[in-house]
Amino acid sequence: MEIREALADEAGLLSELALRSKAHWGYDAAFLAACRDELTLAPEEIALRRTVLAVRDGRVLGFATLEGEPTTGELGMLFVDPAAIGQGVGRLLFDHLVTTARAAGFTHLTIDADPNAEPFYLAMGAVRTGAVPSGSVPGRVLPQLLLTVPPRG
Repeated sequence: MEIREALADEAGLLSELALRSKAHWGYDAAFLAACRDELTLAPEEIALRRTVLAVRDGRVLGFATLEGEPTTGELGMLFVDPAAIGQGVGRLLFDHLVTTARAAGFTHLTIDADPNAEPFYLAMGAVRTGAVPSGSVPGRVLPQLLLTVPPRG
C-alpha cells in the first residue's frame, strides 16, 4: 500500500468514498443526504487541504486531510472504503498525517469526530476535549478531540 498526494481530478472519487465510509455506520439515506455537502471535496480544495490517499493495486482505499497552519491544525477528514476497514488503512493514513504535521511544525491537531470513529482516535493517542455542533445535522453534536503531535524520536 502506498500513500500519495491526491490529485484535483480525484475530488469526486474521494467525495463518494467519504459517503460510502459514512454509510458503513448504518446511517440512513436522509442523514447521508444531509452530510453530502460537508463530505464533498472540490477539486480546488485537494491541495489546500493537504489531501493524501492510500492506494493498493491501483485502487483508492482511503484518504485524509491535514488542514490549517502550524502550530495547531486539524485532521479534517479521514475516511476508509468500507471494504478496506480493518486492514490498517486508517492507521497508515493517520500515522502519515502525524508525520507530515510534525515536519510542517504542527504541535497539536484537533479532530471533530463522528461518534463511531472516536474509539479509533482515542486508540491513536487523541484525548476528548469536548463536543462541537455538527456542520450537517442540526442538534447533533460530535466529539472534539485533541492530538498532541509527538516530537521526533
